[in-house]
Amino acid sequence: MKSLTLLAGTLALLASSALPGLAADKQISWIYCGDTIDPIHQKYIKQWEDKNPGWKIAPEVVGWAQCQDKATTLAAAGTPVAMAYVGSRTLKEFAENDLIVPVPMTDAEQKSYYPHIVDTVTFDGKQWGVPIAFSTKALYWNKDLFKQAGLDPEKPPKTWAEEIAYAKQIKEKTGIAGYGLPAKTFDNTMHQFMHWVYTNNGQVIDKDGKITMDSPEVLAALQAYKDITPYSVEGATAYEQNEIRAIFLDGKVGMIQNSSGAATRLMKTNIHWGITTLPLGPSAKGPGTLLITDSLAIFKGSGVEDKAIEFAKFITSPGPQGEYELQGDAGLTPLRPSAQVDEFVKKQPFWKPLIDGITYGGPEPLFKDYKGFQNVMIEMVQSVVTGKAEPAAALKKASAALEQYK
Repeated sequence: MKSLTLLAGTLALLASSALPGLAADKQISWIYCGDTIDPIHQKYIKQWEDKNPGWKIAPEVVGWAQCQDKATTLAAAGTPVAMAYVGSRTLKEFAENDLIVPVPMTDAEQKSYYPHIVDTVTFDGKQWGVPIAFSTKALYWNKDLFKQAGLDPEKPPKTWAEEIAYAKQIKEKTGIAGYGLPAKTFDNTMHQFMHWVYTNNGQVIDKDGKITMDSPEVLAALQAYKDITPYSVEGATAYEQNEIRAIFLDGKVGMIQNSSGAATRLMKTNIHWGITTLPLGPSAKGPGTLLITDSLAIFKGSGVEDKAIEFAKFITSPGPQGEYELQGDAGLTPLRPSAQVDEFVKKQPFWKPLIDGITYGGPEPLFKDYKGFQNVMIEMVQSVVTGKAEPAAALKKASAALEQYK
């Protein structure tokens, strides 16, 4: 009873905090994740309001750790905000619980994005959010460690086989880990493995909701994990990807896969480094990566759903979105191709492999219970890198366990 009372009190408190935003019938309340509202968003909010007299956008800034939980709690309590910034991975769960409305996209809108971006917000043939942030990964290598190990510092691995062989040579010749494999109980352990799945033409779940993970393509990825583990940073289960990145920035690992954040940090070091598309598995069709998007979800029951969709599409349209994602050196991976993106890449060439990987990339798999899916994948990876299970057995077990979460 104590737990129920506490939950009820929390719901009441959160609901009451949203009431001012819901009271105005021409106000679009927006749970905005972060510490402050980006100045570019502020500019375009005003522009939209000027073109829509009588309507106001009411953003509520909520920290990254709490914003999605707050949007979920308010919706479940029957006092939803009009719109919230969410991880696209959660859209299926929201939709299955009838908490959000579809956000239909025209053919022209869909074609404006890079390939597969729309897939990150689509299931059952409908779009359930509007992408607003996007991340991809590429392979970084330490040219000095390559040279010390007798490898050509200007020739990074192009295949998994080369990647494993290079990691082995670096470890044996220098005593330094050749690769940084993160396997901590943390969400990006699953993300990192999915990059290998998508660089071998693999898949976890198809568009019809069928689990397709127990396949030769995914088994090869898990086997590669086992094969590279001896030459990776010791104790992989103690590290998540940003901790592995810190080791790379300290010059203590030969290769890692990371986002644009590594490039901007490396430019402030004395490390001689390179960046390239992720190495390919034997079944790959071309460069791939996991496509991670965050989206604007439109919640059901606010009474301003149609207008919220209109605003969400405006704030993420090519002009505002391009300005938002390409600001500074370490912007977000762009969602759409454009002349502006081409110029950006000319100025910052490290972006090219981060964009090239989109070609054969794939979305975060959408499950009703995303955390359940995530935990199964983490357990599978950890069982293999610690030697507790062989790849084939671990994959079969995980595939069966995923059925309850789809």
